[in-house]
Amino acid sequence: MPDISLPSESASSAPVHAAMFEQLVRQRHATRQFLPQPLTQAQIEAVLGDAQQAPSNCNTQPWQVHVVSGAKRAELATALRVAALQGDAAPDFSFDKAGFTGGYGERCQASGKAHYDLLGIGREERQRRAEEALRNFDFFGAPHVALLFMPAVGDSVRVAGDLGMYGQTFLLSLTAHGLAGAAQTSVAMFAPTVRRVLGIAESSRLLFAISFGYADPAAAVNQLRVGRAGLEESVVFHR
Repeated sequence: MPDISLPSESASSAPVHAAMFEQLVRQRHATRQFLPQPLTQAQIEAVLGDAQQAPSNCNTQPWQVHVVSGAKRAELATALRVAALQGDAAPDFSFDKAGFTGGYGERCQASGKAHYDLLGIGREERQRRAEEALRNFDFFGAPHVALLFMPAVGDSVRVAGDLGMYGQTFLLSLTAHGLAGAAQTSVAMFAPTVRRVLGIAESSRLLFAISFGYADPAAAVNQLRVGRAGLEESVVFHR
């Protein structure tokens, strides 16, 4: 686990904080193969405690987090796999990859290509691609998965933004604790299945999931690092 203890607050400590954060935020990446070793309750609660500090509109803190482990995790994974094989997708919020054009779509395609190229799976190998996609619903072998639900308020955009900030804080906390995670929209494609297995009310909307645990250091898929666009592609300075 990396040493991230912060020095006492002072002007001279600011560069140290910045360097530590820069290292942390660049160390975080999507993990797609986990070790089966479960975390302790204390480890999980430490990460949740950090995530609880995320900002939200008017301090509403609208996240509703369900952490699934053990036998219930296995039950959920089985149900999701069945739903995926039957094509029972019914997301609470739409996600259309084809709607991303220009640089957005190019980055999406490049990321998927890099993933399959690393695994040596060609475009024509549909069966292998389908099997790889199904690994999403076993949470890539992670012993735990956090399901991030939210209430429907207005058009839900502001609330979803709050959940995004919660999720990023959760992921960065995992990294700081020497753990790993993968944010998964794919799980949210089967929101009714998740609600049914976990007994969650229809009024709670599933935005995404985070599978988490210890990364498998021997897995080739965990060596993948996707790039980031330059600032000039996403930032405009007005002076």
